[in-house]
Amino acid sequence: MRSLIGVALSVALAAGANAQAAPASDIYLAPLVLMHGQPEIGIPVDITTRPGYDNQPSFTPDSRSILFTSIHHDGQADIYRYDLATKRIARVTSTPESEYSPTVMPGGRRFSVIRVEKDSTQRLWSFRLDGSDPRLVLTNIKPVGYHAWVDDNVLVLFTLGDRTHPNALLRADVRTGYADTLARDIGRSLVPLKGARGFSFVQHRPDSTWGLTTVTLDRPGSQPVMKEIDTLPRGADYVAWITPTVPLTGAGSKLLAWNPAKDIWVEAADLASAGVSRISRLSVSPDGKWLAIVADDPH
Repeated sequence: MRSLIGVALSVALAAGANAQAAPASDIYLAPLVLMHGQPEIGIPVDITTRPGYDNQPSFTPDSRSILFTSIHHDGQADIYRYDLATKRIARVTSTPESEYSPTVMPGGRRFSVIRVEKDSTQRLWSFRLDGSDPRLVLTNIKPVGYHAWVDDNVLVLFTLGDRTHPNALLRADVRTGYADTLARDIGRSLVPLKGARGFSFVQHRPDSTWGLTTVTLDRPGSQPVMKEIDTLPRGADYVAWITPTVPLTGAGSKLLAWNPAKDIWVEAADLASAGVSRISRLSVSPDGKWLAIVADDPH
């Protein structure tokens, strides 16, 4: 939900539960290649060419499809799938509740979502890949805004706070339901690392920028090792990892990549000429060949 996240973010805005509050957005797909360790982004194509909210893209493990959240005229948020080969969109979930942030779980047989239940409770649920068999994953952890899987049993979650207790970063074990707090005052960008057992998160700073930090877990049960990378460029609040050392972020119409050799953010592309503005979320396909970009709806 773009820059709506803050210390006192409401439950509805965190997951987009309020259809009227959800900003209109489209998902673009662009080819991606690495040249000398830095990304080159091809011409983006709008794959959700309709008015309304299309957001939260997540590639399937085979890089052939994208799961995403879509809100239609009835105000209902459901999960849809875009097939890269056929360019067709199919509805995956159709429930009285609203589902957000689809993520294929380790093992590839199910996907997890943030579900807004009938009483507005936000908890983590899962479905089979065809959208059937809904199951509650974590009973007692709520309200959940975002999540990312570390391995089969461990995941990290953004839970909503208030002015007294800011948004928290939790590490949870689905076998026991136990969770511990790793950080507070975090943002929505929770992303698994490439080539390592861990993830990255962003944390709010007093100057209204976001600091990017990686967390590695050498083995199950080990203490997290945190490493602060840098401050995100002004206007950026979300990253996707191109390689184990190169994150990508977006601000305005520009995509910027971290250059670890120089410790600076470098402009990778300006997509203004393609009609892309106010970039928010990003997702890189597991094979590294595609980049999904969320930006303002031009319709």
